[in-house]
Amino acid sequence: MQQVFERAPLHATTLELIWQWFHRIVAVYCLLFGVLYWVRLVGIYEGANWRFDLMPIHWQVVSVTLAVLFPFAASGLWMLASWGFVIWFICAVIETTMYAGFSDLYGWRIEVIVSHALVAVIYATFRLVFYIRSRKQED
Repeated sequence: MQQVFERAPLHATTLELIWQWFHRIVAVYCLLFGVLYWVRLVGIYEGANWRFDLMPIHWQVVSVTLAVLFPFAASGLWMLASWGFVIWFICAVIETTMYAGFSDLYGWRIEVIVSHALVAVIYATFRLVFYIRSRKQED
């Protein structure tokens, strides 16, 4: 009777371990971005118009939104939850739209755009490899 409830230990493949580390690295990156937005909101950041009450309205909207969403994405990514990457994707779209589509308002930050694109490509590559692997296991 006792043997019915015992399970064999789970062994993650190298690909799955790399996938987990990738999530955790992106989670730290999101937490850093979230903290940077909070620093700007509370007025610790040195610079013109970087305290919330001095910011233009377009900066107020995105700063508050990203200050909340980035740490939320970080917690989801750290827990390896599927919604973590969805929230990250929303943040990436917002920042890419800010810096690429409205560069006259927000400035041009190519490093942010490239980093989001790089993470998206790595994520898509992982998903493709997992899909191919599952198809081979079905055959």
